[in-house]
Amino acid sequence: MSIDPYKVLGVPKSAPQAEIKKAYRKLAKELHPDLHPDDAAKQERFKAVSAAYDLLSDPEKRRRFDAGEIDASGQERPERQYYHHYAGQDAGRRYDPGPGFGGGVGDDDLGDIFSQFFGGRVGGPRQSGFHREVHARGQDLRYHLDVDFLDAVRGTKRRVTMPDGNNIEISIPPGLKDGQTLRLRGKGAPGYGEGASGDALVTVSVRPHAVFGRAGDNIELELPITFDEAVLGGSVDVPTVWGPVSLTIPKGASSGQRLRLGGKGIKPVKGKAGDQILRLKIVLPKKIDKDMENLAKRWRETAGFDPRTELRRAT
Repeated sequence: MSIDPYKVLGVPKSAPQAEIKKAYRKLAKELHPDLHPDDAAKQERFKAVSAAYDLLSDPEKRRRFDAGEIDASGQERPERQYYHHYAGQDAGRRYDPGPGFGGGVGDDDLGDIFSQFFGGRVGGPRQSGFHREVHARGQDLRYHLDVDFLDAVRGTKRRVTMPDGNNIEISIPPGLKDGQTLRLRGKGAPGYGEGASGDALVTVSVRPHAVFGRAGDNIELELPITFDEAVLGGSVDVPTVWGPVSLTIPKGASSGQRLRLGGKGIKPVKGKAGDQILRLKIVLPKKIDKDMENLAKRWRETAGFDPRTELRRAT
């Protein structure tokens, strides 16, 4: 008997979809086969967690499970489906023995019922319904994959181990977003009879980067500059997700000022490339020498500059 998917994920039956997703992602990270290649128990738990999330993340499947129409593996419950389908239609009908199974439901009717149960087709000559071949598409299976920030930006290929032990290659498209799901056709559970295999649905988590951030298709970076670069301007090397470039700092630059590197952001498969946005930050050395201290004193005595004038006016 299949395990209750709510128990597998450790959530109550009343849990909202966001709580179910959070529980799945936490367990998927803990149990992923790449982290436990020799632990069969954890691999089996990972399979169970993925199957539970596949059912509960689909609102229609979840509704049908809660209503008792399908079991925890996503399969139809024939007795309940048969009752719902015929209740009220045959009430009071006299039992009428006939061919097939000796009841009012003949071979053709049984074929229709099995077809409805499994979402497939039945074929062959008129035989007993239990001898007809059932064809149904296999279940979609859900997985979780952690990807480095730069791999998600640039695109890459990853070879991963699936819970069944098979290794498959996953293509990460350029510009992949955190939480995006990739569909791998035919990599899910096998079908019934001649039914096609289901798909593997791989939800991706993008690891944060030490210096780069992302806003839509733009890359953001805080760029430290020195006191003299801020005052005098100059040319500096700037890291981008595509490699270093040279940037001219304008004279009189201030902390918080934003500069833009056109086309140096996300380059999606379709559409225009984003930009890299630089936010300047003036950084002084931890130890101020006498020359800098004397320069600052002379400037303070003669400049008469107050950067907080506008602030006082606004208040």
